[in-house]
Amino acid sequence: MITPAFELSQDPTFLILTIRVPYTRTSEFDLYIDGDDFKFYAKPYFLRLTLPGKIVEDGREKATFDIDKGLFTLHVPKETAGEHFEGLQMLTSLLAPKGSRSAKPLVEDMEACSGILDGEEEDDEEEFDWQVEQEVYMDSSEEQLKELQKYGFGSQRSGVFTRLQEELSDVIDIQNPDRTTGSERRRKRLDAETSIFCPDHYLADLFEDEEIQGLLKFRPWWSDLCPDSIRQGEAAVSFTDDEKEQLRKFTNHSYILDKKSRFQVWLSLVDIILAYCYELRTTEGEHNVESPWTIRKLSGTLCWLETYSSLQEVLVSFGRRVLCYPLYRHFSLVSAAVQDAARVFQSGKACVLKCLLDIHTVFRENEPAYILNDLYITDYCVWIQRIGAAVPVGLSVSLQQTKRTESLGLECSLSSAYAFSRSSITVKPLENSISLISVSQGDETAGGHLRLSAFQSASLSSLPPLYIGAKCQLDLSTSWLPLAATLHRSLNGLDLVLATFTYD
Repeated sequence: MITPAFELSQDPTFLILTIRVPYTRTSEFDLYIDGDDFKFYAKPYFLRLTLPGKIVEDGREKATFDIDKGLFTLHVPKETAGEHFEGLQMLTSLLAPKGSRSAKPLVEDMEACSGILDGEEEDDEEEFDWQVEQEVYMDSSEEQLKELQKYGFGSQRSGVFTRLQEELSDVIDIQNPDRTTGSERRRKRLDAETSIFCPDHYLADLFEDEEIQGLLKFRPWWSDLCPDSIRQGEAAVSFTDDEKEQLRKFTNHSYILDKKSRFQVWLSLVDIILAYCYELRTTEGEHNVESPWTIRKLSGTLCWLETYSSLQEVLVSFGRRVLCYPLYRHFSLVSAAVQDAARVFQSGKACVLKCLLDIHTVFRENEPAYILNDLYITDYCVWIQRIGAAVPVGLSVSLQQTKRTESLGLECSLSSAYAFSRSSITVKPLENSISLISVSQGDETAGGHLRLSAFQSASLSSLPPLYIGAKCQLDLSTSWLPLAATLHRSLNGLDLVLATFTYD
């Protein structure tokens, strides 16, 4: 049997199904309608859908067939007039057999179930505490090591790269991931980022940012989405024919994830979407041959098989990688990507799914990157269709409210051309809370260091900051290279400082 191409829409009274069956006879159609169960048969096509609401067969249904286009259009009455059916664009989820839309564990902790037995209902729309306190890392025993050496969606895969040694170096940066624990991956990732950070590239983009300012003005496609009040805050997202075809091709899976795994799955999704938002902005919406490399390089999840325990960790990792690897290394692009990602999640799971489908296409068309589809993206495309609508919106709020005060941990020695001595620093307040930092040049030279950190604006009283942001003002009173700058960026109401000068 062939699963036909189909689309679903609705009005207050009817569910409208459009099914493409070009190679069939007009007189041979069979329909089955029973509550949320719908079946359609027209040799050689068969379509079975599990609907998000109930329909009835009461004589008001009507069907038409366009012979030239091969389109069968069916209007079926809703059991409750005026009811809105959610998720009609989630084609993979609709194709799931009845009874398989939930993937709760078959074995439950009795203490966890006791609340339900006492009459407390389980909350399907569980809200995560995105600001949860982090636990101090403890070394694992030998018996636990095998559990740590997993990766992929929900950390459910292992042994993949033992069979793909040749493709390994072109896809991820970690060597021998099947024998590398999560803590070792993180340590090696941080070491690699610190060693590859290039101060010359960073400063060049910092002071010569005309092209970057142009990229910051770019409006990605989700900027034009208008929230649909009927969809309870979710934006109306349309899918292309190619995207719909890909959704029909996905195989339905059930995902058994405990609370910790679900939390990590969401954090890794934020990491991937951040990388995608940066890539889309810096290419102004036109993917190129470097797009697969950029997305996977900026995502610690995809490049190092990283797992995170907080939103702060995700943002710090993403900020470090933006300043280390891509062509454009400017903190304003980090801020823009965070804002873009927050807008994507705010627009609902359909918007997130559209981004994931775009990533899937980019990786599918790149020879080594297809492995990442198998490990992560395909599962995310299927899983995101099954989750509740409230979680992405709540994540968007938490993403915007997360304080970015963690140190990026990047440090480099300035070249002798930037050296100075007997330096004095004065901070003069300017308009809009911007401060001018002046550095006076002495006769003798001494070593200096540039430490990249993030501080709240309240730190001005104790630490002279170098703001990273939209515009630069230079003190050129000496013949030396610029040693003073003022750069400011306000992100979600929080003034951010990325760099400060410290002196030896």
